[in-house]
Amino acid sequence: MVVGKGSTTATLTTEDVQDLLARADEQLLVGAGLDPAGKRVLVLIPDGTRTAPIPLLFRLLYEQFGGRVAQLDFLIALGTHPPMLHEAIDHLVGVTVTQRVKDEPGYTIKTASIDQLVGTTAVERAERYPNVRIFNHEWHNPQMLQTIGVISHSEAAELTEGLLADDVPVRLNRLILEYDLVLICGPVFPHEVVGFSGGAKYLFPGIAGPDIINFTHWLGALATSLRTIGIKDTAVRRVITQAAGFVKTPLLCLAMVMQGQDLHGLYIGDHIEAWSQAADLSAQLDITYVARPFHKVLSAPAEMYDDLWTGAKAMYKTEPAIADGGEVIIYAPHITEVSYTHGKLIDEIGYHVRDYFVKQWDRFQHVPGSILAHSTHVKGTGTYDAATGIETPRISVTLATGIP
Repeated sequence: MVVGKGSTTATLTTEDVQDLLARADEQLLVGAGLDPAGKRVLVLIPDGTRTAPIPLLFRLLYEQFGGRVAQLDFLIALGTHPPMLHEAIDHLVGVTVTQRVKDEPGYTIKTASIDQLVGTTAVERAERYPNVRIFNHEWHNPQMLQTIGVISHSEAAELTEGLLADDVPVRLNRLILEYDLVLICGPVFPHEVVGFSGGAKYLFPGIAGPDIINFTHWLGALATSLRTIGIKDTAVRRVITQAAGFVKTPLLCLAMVMQGQDLHGLYIGDHIEAWSQAADLSAQLDITYVARPFHKVLSAPAEMYDDLWTGAKAMYKTEPAIADGGEVIIYAPHITEVSYTHGKLIDEIGYHVRDYFVKQWDRFQHVPGSILAHSTHVKGTGTYDAATGIETPRISVTLATGIP
């Protein structure tokens, strides 16, 4: 059962969201024997690279549940993105703190603010939401991860239609085991790796360990973004749905549908059904069909994408509309880093089409799958002749950024 509302023309009001939360609480939680009163509740939310009214949901979720539950906490589903930073208490106006992020060798400066994400200052959060904690996911910290299952190589082969056949350890942030209810709260958009984002993607890669992150991203690269983005039933979606079956903590999904900054839909329920309905609406709102492919596109990612790792969506979202031999120019003077987290490895391998890696696997098999995936997604589809060493991408990708 899904409690939801959506429209291609009208936007949801605050009152609409309040009503949907109240109905979901009554029908899907209390009515289903999952009354959160006196329980510990964890909410998974996106970081600042996703467009969603997180400040509104932060406030309304607290109003709906904060006075009844034993604990209400939030976990930022970063995947491998850099952590967001808590602002110092004495920064009364919410000045962002800058510090170094040392996820990998070759780290650089990253600036981000948890208080900006949830729409508060540090002081306001301490006064109005005194017991709420906000955690960053730590994908690279083994002590924060718990193995909850394994997808066998035979299952992987079936789910991926033979693209990959490896045993996949399913590791998640161990915090999920310390709560009685998990709310997945995030938007659904066309996505280059999984088809449509949202739903169980907030578990994998959102709060997952490196094994399944690398597996699913490389799987998406093998399938190619061109044949994945905007499609509901994909190999990666099947894998993360299978992995979500290992989660024993009850899950409730709040799947939002956005067009620009506007909230057009909210579907609450089982993570498969709620996500599916949201994806259907997103397909109508967020995919534009053109009469003929373009030869050249100037694509400008928003400033919330502060490295090429996230800003490369300027390529992914436009690639299907580019003619063979065409060009995408990623215009982003504000981007000065390839990746705050993975820059060193990307510098080592460069950007290439999928078959450049596949046909030289002995050379690249040590590189994490998510790194290879980023490389080939940015380069786009194409061919590689191992005999001649000639690589032929379908289109050209030109960077007009602040990257030195």
